[in-house]
Amino acid sequence: MVSEKREVNNLSQLTQILVERLEKKEMEPGLIPGFIRDLANTVLVNPHISHFQANKQLHFLGWDDVELDYHTLQLAIAYFEAEGLDTSQSKPDRFPEITSRLHKSSAKVN
Repeated sequence: MVSEKREVNNLSQLTQILVERLEKKEMEPGLIPGFIRDLANTVLVNPHISHFQANKQLHFLGWDDVELDYHTLQLAIAYFEAEGLDTSQSKPDRFPEITSRLHKSSAKVN
């Protein structure tokens, strides 16, 4: 039970840091879940992708305003692994922790 609680706390910390990094890159909070989905799909296709290759693919998908750095990519990969990223999941809200974190952040602003 303690291990499970620690894992949830680590996932929450990963989520918070990832969202904050993307917001610092001036990404609108409402766009973050879509960006994360596209990044996850990019990583699924090539798990050993470099941040240069990831940026090229994300730009191809229309994310021209975002320049992913190495550390943010590694953080995202750690988040995907903690979430148990599964290629068989095709539901739109594949990352409920991100969506939940964004809803909490927007509620604080309002």
